[in-house]
Amino acid sequence: METKGTLLFRRHLSEAEILTICKHFVEKNGIRSIERITGHHRDTIGNLLTAVAEHATQMNDILIRELELTPVECDEFWTFVKKKKNMLSTTAQNQISQVMHGSTRA
Repeated sequence: METKGTLLFRRHLSEAEILTICKHFVEKNGIRSIERITGHHRDTIGNLLTAVAEHATQMNDILIRELELTPVECDEFWTFVKKKKNMLSTTAQNQISQVMHGSTRA
């Protein structure tokens, strides 16, 4: 499976594990809390958070389709992720802003 340019590129986590971690983000669990729940190191979770933000448009579609979130819940998710902005690149912050400003698909 070709993953270059996607959220899964160079990840040692399965898509199911990534979705599980995202579910915990949606529930507003912190990084250390998710570390305790999933058993993954906080650096892995933080790196995933950055990757999710950098692929915000793609991830938004996954959140709606796979996790069956509403656009409002997606906005709450991105608000939570954006609060971690000291960890996020400019590209990630721009992607989040683009997704939050009306580009969610119903």
